[in-house]
Amino acid sequence: MEKRIRTPLTEEVVESLRAGDRVLITGYLYTARDAAHKRMVEAINRGEPLPFDLKGQVVYYVGPTPPKEGQVIGSAGPTTAIRMDKYVEPLLKLGLKGMIGKGYRSPQVRELLRKYRAVYFAAVGGVAVLLKRHIKSSELIAYEDLETEAVRRLYVEDFPVIVANDVHGGDVFEEGRKRYARIEI
Repeated sequence: MEKRIRTPLTEEVVESLRAGDRVLITGYLYTARDAAHKRMVEAINRGEPLPFDLKGQVVYYVGPTPPKEGQVIGSAGPTTAIRMDKYVEPLLKLGLKGMIGKGYRSPQVRELLRKYRAVYFAAVGGVAVLLKRHIKSSELIAYEDLETEAVRRLYVEDFPVIVANDVHGGDVFEEGRKRYARIEI
């Protein structure tokens, strides 16, 4: 069974999610990869405003390709999340409640998710064409010079993800490794 949630995320929604839950997200997501994260953290360090209010928001680690004529967005698959780990805490401090990427997170980020009451969702890599079907609009909002890595605001409907790390310390990747270790071959 899948849980349906809407953005922005509330404390109650974040608390209700558990590692392994299949979730369908409807609402706005903000795109950001390495270069955009670096700029946002530099802006925070200088005391400058960010291009969007982070409170309750979800950042999708994606650098979508340009859309073809008649399309909302090009290919929009997740990128490896661990590359953003060094930028996570300043964003969580400002109220970021969710992140979407592929792959596991460092032990430090898993602890920050517990501390700041946020969640990490995993999206399936390699199915970018399928994921883009859930993206209904895309608006460039910052750092246009970064091209595919610019910050965009996406409106998504029933965007499929799995809760990888929750506020309770759950880790779908660690749980999977433990289950696999018990299998006799």
